[in-house]
Amino acid sequence: MGETFAPLAHPAYRWLLAARVTTVTGNAMAPIALAFAVLDLTSSITSLGLVVAARSLTNVVFLLWGGVVADRLPRHIVLVGSCAVSFASQALIAGLVLTGSVSVPWFIVLSAVNGMSSAFSMPASASLVSQTVPVSMRLQANALLRLGTNSANIGGASLGGLLIAFTSPGWGLAVDALTFALAGVFFAFVRVPGVAAADRKPSVLAELKVGWTEVVARQWVWVIIVGFTFVNAALVGGVMVLGPVMADSTFGRETWGLVLAAQTAGMVAGAVVVLRVKVRRQLMVGVACVAGFAGLPLVMVLHPEPWLLIVTSFVCGMGIEQFGVAWETTLQHHVPADRLARVYSYDMVGSFVAIPLAQLAIGPVSHAFGITAALLGCAVVHLLATAGMLISPSVRSVENVDTVRV
Repeated sequence: MGETFAPLAHPAYRWLLAARVTTVTGNAMAPIALAFAVLDLTSSITSLGLVVAARSLTNVVFLLWGGVVADRLPRHIVLVGSCAVSFASQALIAGLVLTGSVSVPWFIVLSAVNGMSSAFSMPASASLVSQTVPVSMRLQANALLRLGTNSANIGGASLGGLLIAFTSPGWGLAVDALTFALAGVFFAFVRVPGVAAADRKPSVLAELKVGWTEVVARQWVWVIIVGFTFVNAALVGGVMVLGPVMADSTFGRETWGLVLAAQTAGMVAGAVVVLRVKVRRQLMVGVACVAGFAGLPLVMVLHPEPWLLIVTSFVCGMGIEQFGVAWETTLQHHVPADRLARVYSYDMVGSFVAIPLAQLAIGPVSHAFGITAALLGCAVVHLLATAGMLISPSVRSVENVDTVRV
C-alpha cells in the first residue's frame, strides 16, 4: 500500500490531484445539465447536437496551439488562466438558464468559449503529471489521479442527476462554474521544475513540426489516435447525445444520472485493478478493453432496463480505465518531457476531430434511420475500431521500460 500512495508524498502532485478532482466534480454535472437545458428549451436532438458540437469544434481548432503554449509556458499558469475563462463562461450560461433568458445562440457561443479554454488546459494538465513525481512513480501517479477524478465523477454525476430532477439544469451549470474558480486556486500552488528544451524554436509551426515528428516516429501512437477518432465519435453520438434522448423517452432522467455514475464507479474499480495487477503489455490489454464500449448502446437498444444499463455502464467504465492508465503511462515513458504536451495535443486533435461531426450528424441520422439503427451503428464502430488497433504489431508489442527519455 505504501508504494501505491507514494505519489501523495509530493506536494505538487497533491495540489494537482486536488485541482483535477475539483474540476471533474463540477464537470460531471455539466454535460447532463447542458443536455437537459437544451432539450427543455427546444426538444430538438439537432439543437443539442449543434450546442455540443460548438464546444467540440473550438476545442479541436485550438488544441494544437494549446499544446505549444503548454510546452512553452509554465503549465500551472496555463491551467490557472484556463480555469478563469471557464469559470466566466459557465457562470454566464448558468445565469441565463436560471433567469430564463437563454437561447440556442447563447448556448452555442458559450459552449464554444468553454471548448477553447479546455483546449489549453487538457495538454497542460496531462503533461504536468510526469513533472510532479519521479519516473518510477508514474504508473501509480496516473492510476491514483484517475482514481480520484473518477471518484469525483461518481459524486458529480449523481448530484447532477438529482439537481436536475429536483431543481433545474441551471444549478448544475452554476456549481460547475464554482469548481473552476476553486481549481484555479489549487493549480496556482503546483510548483514543478521546468523541462529542458535545447532545440526549441521560436516559431509555432516549427514547434508543431517537432511534435508531429514524435507522433509519426511511433506507430502505436498514430494507430491509436486514428482508432480513437472513430471510438470517440461513436461514444459521443451514441451515449452523450442519444443517451439523454433515450432517457427522456424510456427510463428517465434520474436513471441516466445513475448510469453515468455507474460508469465512473467502474473506472474507479478499474484504477484499483491497474494498481494491483501488473501486466507486461499494458497498452495491448487496455486497447482490447475498448471493445467493451459497445455494450451500452447495445443494451439501450436490446434491453434498456435500469439495472442492466447500470451494470453494463460499470463494466464499460472498467474498460475505459484500463486503456486510460495504459495510454497515459506509455506516452510518458516514451515521449520526451519537453515535447509531451504537443504529442498530447496531436492525440487530442486526432481523437476529437470527428466528435463535432458526430454530434452534428447524429440528429439527422437518427431521424432518417431511427434511434435504434443509430445506436447499433455506434456499437459496430466500437468493435471495428478496436480490431483495427489490435491488428498493429506495434500496439501489441510496446512495453514500458525503466529507461525513460526526459
